[in-house]
Formats: sequence, C-alpha cells, structure tokens
Amino acid sequence: MAITHPQGLRPHMHAAAKATPAAIPKLGPVASRVLPGLAVIGVVYTVGSYVRSQLSHEAGTMDRIFAQQNTPEVEEARRKALQVESNGDPRNNLLNLLG
Repeated sequence: MAITHPQGLRPHMHAAAKATPAAIPKLGPVASRVLPGLAVIGVVYTVGSYVRSQLSHEAGTMDRIFAQQNTPEVEEARRKALQVESNGDPRNNLLNLLG
C-alpha cells in the first residue's frame, strides 16, 4: 500500500526540488544578429574612449614637463649641442611626423 502525499512529493523532498527553472526568452532572428554587433560596438567605443582620455592626460603631463624645460638657456644649450646652425633643426625634420 503506497502512501500518497500532497503534490506527489516524498516527505524528504522539498517543493523547490520539483520547481522548473525559469525559461530564457528566445530572441528573434533580427535581434540575435543585431545584439552581438551592438555589444561589440559598445565595447570598442568604451575602450577607444578610455585610450583617448589616457593619451590626453599623458599629453598634458608631457606638455607641462617640456614647458618647464623650454627656457631660453635650455634652448641655447640645445642649439649648441645639436649644432642646429650647421645640421638644421631636428624638430623640422620630415621624419618627425609625431611633432
């Protein structure tokens, strides 16, 4: 003779063990193609913004450092050391594209 329990559970099983997991909503064909692309664009934009802000910060730091060193005495010593009059100014070199 079998003992029947409410909801068909044995006494040692909890009601949570019988619960079904929540179903993940299915995406339509358009959304399944668009959402990954939007995620990639969002990540690329975020990383690009971060890199741009870091480069701007570093450029400002370097500008402050060089502004302190660009005194007339330093420029005169630089001209003498690099022989700017005979060799030309390396700052105006065509290969110096980052200037």
